[in-house]
Amino acid sequence: MPKRDAPPRWDRKMQQRLARGEAAALGELYDRFASLVHGLAHRVLGDEHAADGVTRDVFAHVWQHPDSYDPRQGPLRSWLAALTNRLAVQRLRTAETAALARGGPGTTEDLERTVRHATVAARADYIVQSMPAPLRAALELAYFQRRDYRQTAADLGVTDEEARRRLRLGLQLLATAHDTEAPGAPPGIGGAA
Repeated sequence: MPKRDAPPRWDRKMQQRLARGEAAALGELYDRFASLVHGLAHRVLGDEHAADGVTRDVFAHVWQHPDSYDPRQGPLRSWLAALTNRLAVQRLRTAETAALARGGPGTTEDLERTVRHATVAARADYIVQSMPAPLRAALELAYFQRRDYRQTAADLGVTDEEARRRLRLGLQLLATAHDTEAPGAPPGIGGAA
């Protein structure tokens, strides 16, 4: 089994503070990651109110079970993203299953397709938010402003070769969104719990 790098100091300290029951630690964690958690939940659920509920559930879980995060398994940010995805998908499945039971349109295959698409979209959002700022800036220029690599290079003040490299790396990272075992994807809850 490959040896993992030592977990980041902040992640270890945060986990220890939460395990001691420090309310200030939960507040600090919330301030740092609430927008990530809410954004991922909203991406999966497509509903502001439901995303608020998942955000509360995620931070309640962290408070009630601080030892469920193991810093040796990966960054706290990735663990929170995976936990958010799991809880949001559970909520989506519950809501969609209830709608099917009431005779709503669709089939269980449609439900699984919806869950799969929502999960891939949330993973892509996570990857974009987690990538280094230079890669993200290049992708945003190319995608949202429809710039080619030369225009992107000029806008960023870098060489054409550097712009192509940033775009290529950014797109390679995004391509992993479909692969749940990809290095950039948040780890599954099972291994970190």
